Amino acid sequence: MNQILPQLVNSLALGSRYALLALGLAMVFSIMGLINFAHGELVTIGGYTMWVLFDHGVAWWGVIPLTLLATSLAAVAMERVAFRPLRGASIVTLLITSFAVSYFIQIAFQVFVSAAPVGIPLPSWVNNSLHVGGATLPYVAIVSFVVTLLAVTLLNLFLRRTSLGVSIRAAAEDFEVVRLMGVRADFVVMAAFALSGLLAGIAALLFFATTASVDPGTGTPLVIYAFIGAVLGGLGSLTGAVLGGFALGIVTEVLETNLHGGLASFSDALALAAVVGILLLRPQGLVGRHAGLS
Repeated sequence: MNQILPQLVNSLALGSRYALLALGLAMVFSIMGLINFAHGELVTIGGYTMWVLFDHGVAWWGVIPLTLLATSLAAVAMERVAFRPLRGASIVTLLITSFAVSYFIQIAFQVFVSAAPVGIPLPSWVNNSLHVGGATLPYVAIVSFVVTLLAVTLLNLFLRRTSLGVSIRAAAEDFEVVRLMGVRADFVVMAAFALSGLLAGIAALLFFATTASVDPGTGTPLVIYAFIGAVLGGLGSLTGAVLGGFALGIVTEVLETNLHGGLASFSDALALAAVVGILLLRPQGLVGRHAGLS
């Protein structure tokens, strides 16, 4: 139990980060048919925002909302500058644009900040742990899981109980019909990007509270794993994105923890092989692909 409990908590913490990013990808994909691979750069922006704020003595209770604001505004700017002019373009065009935006942001950080990782001066309490019996559970891992459940619950309530949320869900079902009904399409898309940026900001706070450093390429592997999680759950389904993210995080953490010797270096490959096996048995994903958000 002293080994299983920490492993379970760490698995859920890793899955939480993947789930939050997969949610943002699924939301934008449902409305625009866009797999936004620049989504990972929002996490990077969140990391650099934390670095600047902590380095200038801003307290953690101020860093949290400012980081979320920075990633949300960055997502809105991304939509307004890069994707809105291409609305209605082919999937290939949008996909290439997302890679171009990702590459541009990475180069900008390399030129104007640093190509090397920079340390984020986190408060000391981030490293505290909870002792349960003989098991040591990091506070960050526990908080990651709880915050993710809370974020998913609030997002679900927002999409189902508010007029803007209903408009976003309707746009995910049939964007053209929603436009014909007089709904402000530009505002709906902008709101979806803002929500995806907010989720990326939460993921950034949780991720960098563990790693305590950021570099221009930090977001790339995260968005790839988030995309895999979204596909595993059923691309376009919020429930699927959450389940796929958690499933991928659990499999990855279990393999990394329990493989030893030469096999340890193949943990990521084995995790992806497990995902491929699941998709071969269930091509539609764990929940299934949906036309709209669910």
